Amino acid sequence: MLKARMGNPGSRLRVLIADDHPLFRLGLRAGLEGEGLVVVAEAQDGKEALEKTLALNPEAVLLDLRMPVLDGLECTRMLRKKGYSGLIALLTTYQEPALVREAFLAGADAYFSKELSAPELKRRLLRVAQGEEKLKPPDLPSLTSREEEVLRLLAQGLSVKEVAKALGLSPDTVKDHLESLYGKLLARNRVEALEKARSLGFLAKK
Repeated sequence: MLKARMGNPGSRLRVLIADDHPLFRLGLRAGLEGEGLVVVAEAQDGKEALEKTLALNPEAVLLDLRMPVLDGLECTRMLRKKGYSGLIALLTTYQEPALVREAFLAGADAYFSKELSAPELKRRLLRVAQGEEKLKPPDLPSLTSREEEVLRLLAQGLSVKEVAKALGLSPDTVKDHLESLYGKLLARNRVEALEKARSLGFLAKK
């Protein structure tokens, strides 16, 4: 439990901010410090965030989902792998369910919109730190790796025959995968399947 790992953080939570946009970092730092939080460091990419977090051991890390070198998801995975037990919150404008699920699986404690005000962000961080709020993975269709491959090739505009050639499969096998995809995504055709896949985040850039 996060509260047990961190003790009672109170309002003086020590945080690290990682985002590749300097102006966003500046505004976020000013807002959080204005709310009484202590910003111990900033980072402009995931690699720097990883190094500074392990060196300074802040109680919370706020990671942009999309960053150069290491993105927020990979940075989260590596922090957990290296034993960091503090709060990890991803800040993003991307709200696709599949990305929320990826964040949960990576070991993140929270997935927040960048549009949150500083007071609301502080309130949510403290709720997570005290165990009153938890990140929950959304319910998503479970696609096989082959189905995901077929889906991504379809999104590139390939025909069934072209998908079959690219994957070394027969057209009939590709059609079988399509039927399975339609059923899982509750789609009636290729267009609906791609629209549903995009809305759920299956075609989001990793």
